[in-house]
Amino acid sequence: MIRRAALSAMSVLAAFVLVAGCGSGGSNVDCGLDGCTVTFPRSGDTLVSVLGVEARLIGVQDGVAELEVAGRRISLPVGGETEAGGLVVGVDQVTDTEVVVRVRA
Repeated sequence: MIRRAALSAMSVLAAFVLVAGCGSGGSNVDCGLDGCTVTFPRSGDTLVSVLGVEARLIGVQDGVAELEVAGRRISLPVGGETEAGGLVVGVDQVTDTEVVVRVRA
């Protein structure tokens, strides 16, 4: 019984990791038990699906990233966090070439 429960839990976890994030257009989505990290290129309009919602980087001005998450526009500086679409969204890093965003339930 314990072995069956462990196998079931591992199957659910594997499925979660496989479907939790999907990147395109040069973006990268990396998900783990504590949420997902999305790396957006600063150039171009890239849309990703992460934890069941769509997210995209609109732009960066003066170190503040403007994002659209689950249809809601948000502006966050590095280290800032807010709620959007039932998820907690934060900006971890902004460089000349990319923006790293953290998304968790």
